[in-house]
Amino acid sequence: MAISDAHSALLADARSLQPATVRLRREIHRYPEQGLTLPRTQAAVLDALRDLPLSLTTGESTTSVVGVLEGSRPGPTVLLRGDMDALPLTEDTGLEFASEVGDSMHACGHDTHVAMLASAARLLSARRDELAGRVLFMFQPGEEGYHGARYMIDEGLLDPAGPAGTPSRALAVHITSTLRSGLVTSRPGPIMASSDVLRVTVTGRGGHAAMPHDAVDPITPAAAMVGMLQTLISKRTSVFDPVVITIAHITAGTTSNIVPETAHLEGTIRTLSDSARLVVHEEIRRACEHLAATYGCTAEVNIELGYPVTVNDDEVGTEVIDLAGRLLGTAHAEAMPDPLMGAEDFSYVLHRVPGAMAFLGGCPDGVAPEEAPANHSNRVVFDEAAMAHGVALYAGFALETLGTSR
Repeated sequence: MAISDAHSALLADARSLQPATVRLRREIHRYPEQGLTLPRTQAAVLDALRDLPLSLTTGESTTSVVGVLEGSRPGPTVLLRGDMDALPLTEDTGLEFASEVGDSMHACGHDTHVAMLASAARLLSARRDELAGRVLFMFQPGEEGYHGARYMIDEGLLDPAGPAGTPSRALAVHITSTLRSGLVTSRPGPIMASSDVLRVTVTGRGGHAAMPHDAVDPITPAAAMVGMLQTLISKRTSVFDPVVITIAHITAGTTSNIVPETAHLEGTIRTLSDSARLVVHEEIRRACEHLAATYGCTAEVNIELGYPVTVNDDEVGTEVIDLAGRLLGTAHAEAMPDPLMGAEDFSYVLHRVPGAMAFLGGCPDGVAPEEAPANHSNRVVFDEAAMAHGVALYAGFALETLGTSR
């Protein structure tokens, strides 16, 4: 697919902004912050946007930043999202700009997302005469399990009376170290899973381990539940609607000669549809309670709801791949064959706005993607050159929707 002159110019401008993109990325990377309160990151974003013709507001319940760029003519709103928070890890990359905060690291690449979105805002500001409508820049804290997108939505981000009205389309770009650098990949339909936390407490009756018949051992049914949950998946859910249940944490007892009163299981539940999510929750409760009863125990099942399924709009999910091919060349655009079982709180936006999540390859030069430390690793490194593709994709998405010459 040939790259048009307009797309070539857009990519060239994104590359010309690379020094500023890298500079902001590295500043944020050095001083990562976790959760919903990111004052230093917020200040860096505001400083990067201050000279642009944007209407800027900050969050009340979080340290979010919202920027609105008004085009030259009336029209719809396009939302572009970049998440800002880091992970609780101690960095071990050896980078010259490595984290200076011992227990925090931008191991999921959110620092690159912030930098790409800020440069996209600059690129689009220079093209505001080409826009019929407005661009809503969503700089979001608290993606890593803190439901930051939901907080921003609760503050009115997507409402008709919100900062830019209800968006008609939305895009989030997420970098990943295990894809070839510069490659953009997405898909229509479900792209990431729901994520819920499963906790089960099995209660029996404590006693002496040498006389287990005088006690009611909770460990045996707890251990049986681990295997039972895998059978539940294969027998109660469709193979064409994937479900993952992983028990990742088991605790029970204090020493070798005591039958404990309780045993605890903790794990994650992932589904790719709301219907499977509902069925699995019901089946887990029923199966654990009944299995515990067969051993003379009781089971208390608690399921903590996490992020919903991330579902790309069919039309927008397809168009993002097509746009990447026209903007970056077909060698840098691929359709994802399968969803990922990871989760994303951009799902809250996509439940309200037709849009898409897209992945951007950031595998370091000279490293095979399958050998690169993955996102969430304390050794993960992202190829900064890929960020120019992300900047161009953000800007191109807005221009495709709002461009007055389309």
